[in-house]
Amino acid sequence: MTDSARPDETLLLGVDAGQTVTKACVFDREGQERGSGSARVEVASPHPHWVERDMDEVWQATAAAIRSALDDARTPGDRISAVGIVGHNDGLYLVDDAGHPVRAAVTAMDTRAHDVLDTWRTTPMWARVLDVTGQVPFAGSPSTLLAWFARHDPETLDRTRWVLFCKDWLRFRLTSAIATDPSEASAAFTSVRTQDYADEALILYGLTMVAGKLPPLRPSQAIAGEVSADAATATGLATGTPVVTGAHDVDGSAVGTGAVRPGMLSLAAGTFSINQVVSADVALDERWQARSFVQPGRWLNMSTSASSATNLDWWRASFGLPADESAYSLLEREAAGALDGPSTLLYHPFLYGSPYGETASAGLLGLRGWHRRADVVRAVLEGVVLGHRVHVDALRERFALSGPARLTGGAARSGVWSQMFADALDVEIEVPDCAETGALGAALLAGLGIGVYSDLDEAANTGRIARRYHPVAARTAVLNDAYGRFVAAASSLSEIWRGLG
Repeated sequence: MTDSARPDETLLLGVDAGQTVTKACVFDREGQERGSGSARVEVASPHPHWVERDMDEVWQATAAAIRSALDDARTPGDRISAVGIVGHNDGLYLVDDAGHPVRAAVTAMDTRAHDVLDTWRTTPMWARVLDVTGQVPFAGSPSTLLAWFARHDPETLDRTRWVLFCKDWLRFRLTSAIATDPSEASAAFTSVRTQDYADEALILYGLTMVAGKLPPLRPSQAIAGEVSADAATATGLATGTPVVTGAHDVDGSAVGTGAVRPGMLSLAAGTFSINQVVSADVALDERWQARSFVQPGRWLNMSTSASSATNLDWWRASFGLPADESAYSLLEREAAGALDGPSTLLYHPFLYGSPYGETASAGLLGLRGWHRRADVVRAVLEGVVLGHRVHVDALRERFALSGPARLTGGAARSGVWSQMFADALDVEIEVPDCAETGALGAALLAGLGIGVYSDLDEAANTGRIARRYHPVAARTAVLNDAYGRFVAAASSLSEIWRGLG
């Protein structure tokens, strides 16, 4: 391979491990992408409500993505100065004494533990756990899943030595180092105020037996280990390359988009509807998760649900269109051509989750014989955006949001969809010029770890804005009207959703 970088140029590798796709990107010091690679690991549902994937396949996919990124950058592995990893939070990646997977990984989309939640909600612990940890659990939370295994499969916990998150498993395979960082640990096990492990949290969850199985806490930008010889062979990286602890992927995305100061709103529209704002104080509400940010003494307040851009994937497949860019371009053009007039179709984007509880489901209301595919596609795009607004409005009640909002994820690739976000939220939307902001955030944390950047603000200022969208008053009025019906319909349907299970 011919090295495309200057001999004195600093190159950083960022890995973003999502719930289905892992992306690896090589960046220079200015945050410009020099090469990328990706690999997919399909999820499996061996039983209803179960959503799992093979942990060894996750590592193999990550190694393949790293090799592809190095090849695409025409950069040998020994030119990479440091590696950072971010990954999907929640779920479980359990390993035994020998460092082998105890079982398949459980993703955050898994809902097998709904019976645990049903019990917890009826007890005083529900309010107390919010005060202690900064959030109430959901079905895919590590606390809920561990309690499910304690109740239904205690042998799995008996064989578990370490309870890891996705990025911790991958860093372990890279370095043999066991650790996690506060942004991940705050999913269940830390005090929202001290940002350190909290014994009371484990007591409330009935999980004192796992206290010794939680990995040591290290700062997100701290060097946690070095690439091992085996990992070097698998990935093409050089043995001894420093690897930082890393972070939750939404923190990585906030860093990659530059939304690291209190009051800055960032949105990720992909598998999950992620809506988050950094704060310098603790603010508690069941509608968001107050989790530790990568910077100590700050919190990332996330209002989320599994109800975003993957809805369009489902509709694309339902209409028999291929999974390629031409199909998405076609749907975008059709939606753009159907934007005149009021929203006559209402879509709830709750195929995989919602802000309205586990029983809420997707639905299309107002469908008539004269509607065509373009009308349905418009409704799907608008429904996803209105679902984001439910979360953003909750955050607005407590936090003084300032400046434009940064948008990433699949929806950000669409100009039509990005404009809908601006119109529905009545806020300027900025789309970064880097499509893989999670991987960029991981790389920037790696740069912090080896002293390339002096502080988080310097690192986060490396990004550039590719496009800006300003609210259009006429469309804002249309979407305000649609939002009122969206919320009213959700309230009316709540009893029906519960009956459907």
